[in-house]
Amino acid sequence: IQNASTRMATLVLDLLAFSRNSSKGKPFIPVDLNEVIAGVVSDLEARLAQTGGRVELLDLPTIASDPIQMRQLLQNLIGNALKFHRKDEAPVVRVSAEIIDSPDAAGRVQPGGACRISVADNGIGFDEKYLDRVFTIFQRLHGRGDFEGTGIGLAICRKIVEAHRGTIVAENLPSRGCEFRVTLPATP
Repeated sequence: IQNASTRMATLVLDLLAFSRNSSKGKPFIPVDLNEVIAGVVSDLEARLAQTGGRVELLDLPTIASDPIQMRQLLQNLIGNALKFHRKDEAPVVRVSAEIIDSPDAAGRVQPGGACRISVADNGIGFDEKYLDRVFTIFQRLHGRGDFEGTGIGLAICRKIVEAHRGTIVAENLPSRGCEFRVTLPATP
């Protein structure tokens, strides 16, 4: 009963987070992703210590976004990378970003118009046949006994990215983990 009530409380909190990201966000402001990541790593300090994991960071840019949603996005992606690690290997999460060219609404290429953020890990990865389900709410690829969670975190990530007019993709890296790539407009 206690386990079930704990799972229900987690589910309610996750659903609240999901619904908050559905509402109209605040105006985008310049957000230094280095500062956001520093806060996320600080929040995940206990999990890093528990797993012996580490987060490797490359210099990240400043982009126009909602800072609270960026923190939630990166916390979910890095938290998942730490959660789904191999039992015999400490998790390593690599976070990098690059400014890239992107097409505007008229299809013209805008130099430096987007930021591509990569969160890659050395974890267990996922079966490619489930790629279409990864970002769907309540979809879990592993049993509750294997890994905690409600199946809402990546759905929240997708909502945040869509609210920023961006894209998110996942790629399984056989025998090496997986990588999530988020592409967002660099300016509003």
